[in-house]
Amino acid sequence: MRSREYDLEFRQQSTRIRNWGAGLLLLSALLWGWCAILLLTDYTVETRSGRTAECEARLLTEGGTANEGLWKGDYCQDERDWPEALLVLGLSVPVALVGTALFTSGQVSRRMSGHSQAMRELDRIADEREKREKRAEA
Repeated sequence: MRSREYDLEFRQQSTRIRNWGAGLLLLSALLWGWCAILLLTDYTVETRSGRTAECEARLLTEGGTANEGLWKGDYCQDERDWPEALLVLGLSVPVALVGTALFTSGQVSRRMSGHSQAMRELDRIADEREKREKRAEA
C-alpha cells in the first residue's frame, strides 16, 4: 500500500470517528433538552377519579417532594419528580464525555494528517529546488 492510499484511508477512518463523536454529542444535547422539558414545561396528569389536573413546571413550583404531594393527595408532585430528570441528566454526562473524546481524536487525527501531507509537499518542493540549483551551478 502506498503512503497516499494509507493516508486517505486514515483520514476516512478519522472522519468516521469524528462523526460518531458528533452523533454522541447530539444525543447528549437531546438528553439535556429532554431534562429541560421535564423541568421547565407545564403538564397535565390524570387523577384517580378520571379528571385531569393542570400542573406547574417542576422547576418553578413551590410545592414539596413527591412523597409530600402524595400524602396531601396532589398528583402533580408524583408525576414529575427530581429523580427522573436527574437520571436523564446523569445519562447525558458519559455520552457527552465519550462523544467529546471521539470528536476530538477524530478531528486532531485529520488535522495532523493534513499537516504531515503539507510537510511532505514542502519537502518535495525544497528537494526539487535544490536539484535545480545544483544543475544551474554545474
